[in-house]
Amino acid sequence: MIVDIIDKLRRHLPLLAKFGLALLVVLLLWDIFLLDKSKAYTAVESLPGFWSFFGFAAAVLIIVVAKTIGLIGLQTDEDYYDK
Repeated sequence: MIVDIIDKLRRHLPLLAKFGLALLVVLLLWDIFLLDKSKAYTAVESLPGFWSFFGFAAAVLIIVVAKTIGLIGLQTDEDYYDK
């Protein structure tokens, strides 16, 4: 059952990517135009889309740090113990 769902999603990957991008644009527009920013704690929080860009930057940073840690020592050769 789950394999069928994954296969269906793979067949419609370009449509799924466009849907995800459209959802992100809608959320960004909602953040810019509809959220009340009058009670922001700092000045940067009142910038349009600040939390969206902050979240994206944090996700990219997490990925870069995880890849760096993996390349430094977590990823080893298959015959590591044979050496």
